[in-house]
Amino acid sequence: MEILYPMFVVILLSGVLFLIMAVTRVPSILKHFGNLQAAKHSDDLRPNLPDLGRNITDNYNHLFEQPTLFYALVTYIFLMNHIDLMHVYLAWSYAVLRIVHSIIQITSNNVSYRALVFIASGLCLILMIIKEIIFFLS
Repeated sequence: MEILYPMFVVILLSGVLFLIMAVTRVPSILKHFGNLQAAKHSDDLRPNLPDLGRNITDNYNHLFEQPTLFYALVTYIFLMNHIDLMHVYLAWSYAVLRIVHSIIQITSNNVSYRALVFIASGLCLILMIIKEIIFFLS
C-alpha cells in the first residue's frame, strides 16, 4: 500500500497546479481577450500570458506526459504485489523530484536545473522498470 502514496502525491500536485493555473489564467484571458471564448485555441492565448502563467500552463501539461508512465508502473507493481523497499524509495524519489521540477519551472524556469531533475526522475522510472524486467527474467 505504501507505494501508492507517492502516486497520490503526484496526483495531488496535478490538482494543485490545475487550481493555480485556473486562478492565474482566467484574469489574463479576460484582460487580453475580454471573454473566455476567445481562448479556445491555446496557441492564441500563450503569447499573451505573463511568464508565470506560461510556466504554470507548461508545467501542468508536463504532468500529463512522463507521470502517466509513473501511474501505470506504480499501479502495475501494486497489482502484481512486487512492492519492496527499493520500489517505495524510487517512487517517493520520483514524486519529490516532480515537485522540485514543478517548483523550478514555475519560479525561475531554469532549464539547466529543470533538465537535471527531469533526468533524475526519469532514472527512477527506468530503475523501477529494470527491476520488473529482472523479476520476469529470473
